[in-house]
Amino acid sequence: MRLFAAVLPPPPQLTELAREVDLLTRLPGAERLRWTSRPGWHFTLAFMGEVDDALLPDLTARLGRAAHRTAPFPLRLHGGGHFGRAVLWTGAAGGLDEMRLLAERADAAARRAGVPMDEHRRYQAHLTVARSRAADLDLRPFVARLDAFEGSRWQVSELALVRSNLPGGGVPGEQPRYETIATWPLGGSAEGAG
Repeated sequence: MRLFAAVLPPPPQLTELAREVDLLTRLPGAERLRWTSRPGWHFTLAFMGEVDDALLPDLTARLGRAAHRTAPFPLRLHGGGHFGRAVLWTGAAGGLDEMRLLAERADAAARRAGVPMDEHRRYQAHLTVARSRAADLDLRPFVARLDAFEGSRWQVSELALVRSNLPGGGVPGEQPRYETIATWPLGGSAEGAG
């Protein structure tokens, strides 16, 4: 299974972001971007890639403990940025230190469960809204538009383990499908749900 740990924004905040993305899709050059779909919007905390089914019981127990040790925290979608000319994203504001701590704990949980993780990097909260394969597309106008974006605040209250099902049909524009396979309340019990 291809898995990642994530924070999933609630529906009202996703609706706010959807309104902003609708405006972005009207900017010149927007047709050259591949826009991510609303059901897939999330903040990845720890990307695990392919995880052997045999590791799942230990992984879920460790993620449950990581959630239990982390207090709920406030967050809001905020601003934007880009990684090179390939990824356009919106960021977050609020409990960023707490979110980084949860990302560190999710990463450590996966490593301790035996999941071979990529090289460790400092966590940067971002939610991908579009990708580009065009090396000559300037993402700065899109980022400038996102700079003024301020979503409403919510309380992050759970950690999610999400399965990524990659497109396999060869259909142009087909998006990955995401399935939440477990959630744990922050600062609550270590039992998994979902």
